[in-house]
Amino acid sequence: METSIQNSKALLRKKILAELGNLPLDKRRSDSERLRAKLKQQPFFRAAATMLFFAPLPDELDLWPALEETLAGGKIVALPCFDADNKFYTPRRVTNLHVELVSGRFGIREPAAHCLEVPLDDLDLVLVPGVAFDLHGCRLGRGLGFYDRLLANFDGKKIGIAFDEQLVETIPAEKQDVRMDFILTPTRCVKCDT
Repeated sequence: METSIQNSKALLRKKILAELGNLPLDKRRSDSERLRAKLKQQPFFRAAATMLFFAPLPDELDLWPALEETLAGGKIVALPCFDADNKFYTPRRVTNLHVELVSGRFGIREPAAHCLEVPLDDLDLVLVPGVAFDLHGCRLGRGLGFYDRLLANFDGKKIGIAFDEQLVETIPAEKQDVRMDFILTPTRCVKCDT
């Protein structure tokens, strides 16, 4: 059963990543802009004082300008930082994006080691990237389980961030898969029926 789920996930991951690779650059830019505007309108975002953003990969929506604006607005912002010893991501606070970021695991921008760790309990919401999402809150990641481990004990709001093309009818779920509370796309904000 577990092998069957893993195979289904792998096939879906390959299909969606291929579709994302074919999205024109101007669509990526305009969708990213629309999503940032939509994010700022959401009550869960406006109410949050402390949040975890992510540094986007080339095939993900670009929230970076929203991260910069959020920092400038005085909210506490963290980014995932890879702990190589434990093979685990931890949230670390950033205050100055020009001096506190390094190229981390997979070449992803992350806080330098001297940045303060933010306990999960202190976060109001986490913006979560993924390869695909369904409207039940299931998320298909890149297959390494980093976000599932990071969010396993997180009780705040989990917001899946996706292009509309990343929404699928159903994602096969396993018990360790963490579900999202909302899925936000450039055109929709869906409260998941978790």
